[in-house]
Amino acid sequence: MGNGEWHASDPRVDALVYDLIGAVADKWSMILLETLDERGELRFTQLSRAIPGISQKMLTQTLRRMERDGFVTRTVHAVVPPRVDYRLTPLGESLGEAFCGVWHWAEANLDAVAKAREGFDGR
Repeated sequence: MGNGEWHASDPRVDALVYDLIGAVADKWSMILLETLDERGELRFTQLSRAIPGISQKMLTQTLRRMERDGFVTRTVHAVVPPRVDYRLTPLGESLGEAFCGVWHWAEANLDAVAKAREGFDGR
């Protein structure tokens, strides 16, 4: 990556990376990965409460996309009212570990980014 060659030799890998960046590197997917990683299996309503600001529609869309990609499993329990639980798959856990570096970077660089923003905004 440091030599300007950021793409893989296999175009299918490039396609998957581009697709995943678009689908997973969004705000809600990242937060869902972190929430499910920290708390384990959760019901839809528990996820909704655990993630302030996410609409029911956005939560549903994000979970469906993550389920399609194999990052979460969805278990429907035949009870009244219906209960649906979500859990990270091993694939989702490994993706969460890969993106964990973003949180470490943010923690290490929080003050530097804040200072840069203040300098920019002050101009």
